[in-house]
Amino acid sequence: MKILLLSVRPDERAAIEKWGNRHPDVALTIAEWELHSETVDQVAGFDGLVIQQRTQIESDVYPRLHELGIKQLTTRTAGYDVIDLKAAAENDLIVSNVPAYSPRSVAELALTHTLRLIRKQELVDQRVREQDFRWAGLQGSEIHSLTIGIIGAGRIGGTAARLFHALDAKVIAYDIKPNHELDDVLTFLSFEEVLQQADVICLHVDLNDTSRGLIDEAALALMKPTAYLINECRGPVVDTSALLAALAEKRLAGAALDTMVGEETFFNFDLRGQELPNQDLIQLRQYDNVIITPHVGFYTNIAVQNMVDISLDDTVAILSGKASEHTVS
Repeated sequence: MKILLLSVRPDERAAIEKWGNRHPDVALTIAEWELHSETVDQVAGFDGLVIQQRTQIESDVYPRLHELGIKQLTTRTAGYDVIDLKAAAENDLIVSNVPAYSPRSVAELALTHTLRLIRKQELVDQRVREQDFRWAGLQGSEIHSLTIGIIGAGRIGGTAARLFHALDAKVIAYDIKPNHELDDVLTFLSFEEVLQQADVICLHVDLNDTSRGLIDEAALALMKPTAYLINECRGPVVDTSALLAALAEKRLAGAALDTMVGEETFFNFDLRGQELPNQDLIQLRQYDNVIITPHVGFYTNIAVQNMVDISLDDTVAILSGKASEHTVS
């Protein structure tokens, strides 16, 4: 069995090698390029395909994969919006993802962002770098005195809820399919009620037609002017223009963003000394009450190994005619 892994980062190589050592009967090939119209022919001769890319797969790629005998397409990420599921199905491609590589990795970053925001740590750090050691304007909040709102209480959101609950925060949540196994740590409310009542809103939803632009001008208008917004899921879930307006008009206390619209042009690139390619990023960086991290919520030792292991395990299972619990449709 020959499997090709695309868009492989240097930090993934050790995890891939570990998996390969446990499966000597599987031949693994790694490459740094993405799957696109101009690269798809390089898939010839492989049985399985594992991707992790940031840009959309073109429509002509799917029939070409079918012609090359590829039966599956696995992404070693939770998000799979770069894949056209309809086109994949029409070309007999089984698509799978890694929905829960490490819920704690993203949930812990949400907690980290929350603590930094409520203690005004960005402003503290900035002042200390400038040798300004005054306290004025730095009074923070204690997390047990706050209400945390979780939008999307699935694997990651549920894990975040348990972390916040463990610190004695009140946790409320909205989910289209409430998981009542979480009733011991949170209270499910309507979307509007969560926005109105929470001191911190943490976003943990999938990107789909219903979540795109979910936090828009109307949603932000429901939030307290003292509230914080944290996005650990997908950039398009937040209307960036509406967020910038709320920040400019001080209708929001601050935000933490681990993902942004257009991030594929700047996140994980060294742009020191260069003009930034995104105007929204330029504007957001001007605020000392905004934290930007380059989509590193997933980026822990455990999560990276899990993403490799689960994606390769699923690829082998599918190619062997077995079922994978991570197929998407």
